[in-house]
Amino acid sequence: MNIIREKLDEFYKVVFEPELIDEIVEVGTYKRIRENELLLDIGDNFNRVPLMLTGAIKISRETVNGDEIVLYFLERGDTCTISFGSGLNSSKSKVRGVAEKPSEIIFIPVEKLDEWLVKYASWRSFVIDSYDIRLNEMLEAIDNLAFMKMDQRLYKYLTDKVKIMRSPTLNTTHQEIAIDLNTSRVVVSRLLKQLENEGKIKLYRNRIEVLVY
Repeated sequence: MNIIREKLDEFYKVVFEPELIDEIVEVGTYKRIRENELLLDIGDNFNRVPLMLTGAIKISRETVNGDEIVLYFLERGDTCTISFGSGLNSSKSKVRGVAEKPSEIIFIPVEKLDEWLVKYASWRSFVIDSYDIRLNEMLEAIDNLAFMKMDQRLYKYLTDKVKIMRSPTLNTTHQEIAIDLNTSRVVVSRLLKQLENEGKIKLYRNRIEVLVY
């Protein structure tokens, strides 16, 4: 069986009409992404849209000072609606996408987006739902920055990532967390030790076990 059809039947059969799945099989490209592989960088011309099958992709934004902040994560069944806008407007990407763990993706040519919005009700619903989910996630990211203290942001970051990675053990460094939260490594290290003293996490070298989430 065609690997794209096999993957679509496994993950999207209840989402899309059979005719739409047939078209995705015809024009889609299947790809495995390695952990930490760059999927999309700021300034790239993006002419394809991802359909997530497995894994997780971190979508982040770069500030004017060159700092980075995480906007949201793409997981199984997701797509990146920001790439929709960039592709439809032939504009350069304003976000960066990096694989948090090995992932499987089907890429769709961006020129199919408009056609399928008119042609398939399931695709319209999928795109609208995706925009709504991503918007809520970005609003939550803004709220976290504006209203949450750094210790609260850090603990939420850890518990959210545990759910995304589907494992209570996170292989990460204090510096990597600091970059994602747009703060300093010293602050992260101090707050991680505080969380450990509270019994919420256990610290190891380049590894964190989240005990309460």
